[in-house]
Amino acid sequence: MSAVQVRRLWKEYGRQVVLENISLSVESGEFVTIIGASGCGKTTLLRILLGEERPSRGELLLDGKPLPDEPGPDRGVVFQKYSVFPHMTALENVMVGEEFAGAPLTARLFGKARRATRQRALDMLAAVGLANAGGKYPSELSGGMQQRLAIAQALLRRPRILLLDEPFGALDPGIRADMHELILDLWSKLKLTIFMTSHDIKESFYLGGRVIVLDRVRKDPHEPELYGARITYDLPLRRGREARMSPRETGPDLAL
Repeated sequence: MSAVQVRRLWKEYGRQVVLENISLSVESGEFVTIIGASGCGKTTLLRILLGEERPSRGELLLDGKPLPDEPGPDRGVVFQKYSVFPHMTALENVMVGEEFAGAPLTARLFGKARRATRQRALDMLAAVGLANAGGKYPSELSGGMQQRLAIAQALLRRPRILLLDEPFGALDPGIRADMHELILDLWSKLKLTIFMTSHDIKESFYLGGRVIVLDRVRKDPHEPELYGARITYDLPLRRGREARMSPRETGPDLAL
């Protein structure tokens, strides 16, 4: 059975149709990149997978069961804009999700639980190449380092699915290449299922083991919002990219 199944999914806002009759089956451990023109619904689809948006019609299944209608620890997300807290250090940013989960009222763990979370956060910082940045604030980090921090933050709670919304679009080419290798290392090491949106076709084919193209097939010049985007191409590449990549170690193995 597929890990993620999208069945006849539609998303509408009043009369505006954004996504139209989307069906998709994704196996555990696949790296799926989603491309398409601006406004075609890539981010909307990602937000539905995350649980921030609900489909207007259709269903979304994880291991054959309905995917919860709200974000949960089974899904981590990284946006293009660095989603980190500016008043917290890098280490505190990585720990905060676990602290909110373990202590919803105080957002602070104590004793053995805090020590264990702190060590796991330090290991995760090391895994994304930020071993020496735990005491720094986001304003003291470069753009690439802030995005590494956002990835560490998203991964600490052991998500099965990682959602990346154009995560490297704001980075310089050299930094972007480093981030590509980082995300491939983490994907291979942690056995993640990844969905990533991108405007960069070359990036999408380089990273993805499967490329999904969204486009509006039906168009009405008098009512341009009447029809939504569909999957026009579903392109399987050489499965899993293991045949094309040689992961380099970025940190300690993580027993997540």
